[in-house]
Amino acid sequence: MSAEKPRSVILGEYMLSKQCTVRACAKAFGISKSTVHKDVSERLKTASPSLYSKVRHLLDKNKEERHIRGGRATREKYRSADNRK
Repeated sequence: MSAEKPRSVILGEYMLSKQCTVRACAKAFGISKSTVHKDVSERLKTASPSLYSKVRHLLDKNKEERHIRGGRATREKYRSADNRK
């Protein structure tokens, strides 16, 4: 008899395999960003400490890069607005 994996482990494995953000993971699973963040930053620590440390590293990397992604999104927004004129 095999036990079902906790949701936090499933989300953590998905984030690592896709190297995605909390937002992208939440969209893929159809749940809120808050739920994903709580699962991978708190619940995963007790469910799988080794996976938690890898996901924590990814979360930290995403946090460092978020201002770059925001700038790119803004640039694309205004580029597409210029193309519509």
